[in-house]
Amino acid sequence: MPLIKNPNKFSGCGKTFKLTVQFAADKTNIPGRQLFRKWVGAALNKPAEIVIRIVGMQEGEVLNRKFRGKDSATNVLTFVYSDDVPLLGDIVLCAPVISREAEQQNKDLVAHYAHLIVHGVLHLQGYDHISDEDAVVMESLETKIITRLNYPDPYVIQQ
Repeated sequence: MPLIKNPNKFSGCGKTFKLTVQFAADKTNIPGRQLFRKWVGAALNKPAEIVIRIVGMQEGEVLNRKFRGKDSATNVLTFVYSDDVPLLGDIVLCAPVISREAEQQNKDLVAHYAHLIVHGVLHLQGYDHISDEDAVVMESLETKIITRLNYPDPYVIQQ
């Protein structure tokens, strides 16, 4: 069996990326690294080095307060350190918030994680949803990527 020089470096569709996944929360019901790699690869359009950190409620609240001035945890935070090539950034996912949202919105938990990874990777690449026009562009791209991955449209309310 050949040795893998860098087990965190992946390439596909002409883009190479390095991905590190950190679990700072209970791993129960959190998708595995292989799915995170698949979702990042589907949304990425340039070489990158990305850290995905899955956190609990306390760290999620601290980060959201420090960087967004909000007193509660949010589902995903994206930190861009360089938008040059390779793109450098972190995506922080708050596991308890994601689980609660999936349950409240009647969404499959894995599909919700997939959507939030795609959302975060698009933020790393400069997409945003502050203005209505930007939101339409970003959300349509998210939907295209997510449905290509065989998950339901994340913006359609599930019954």
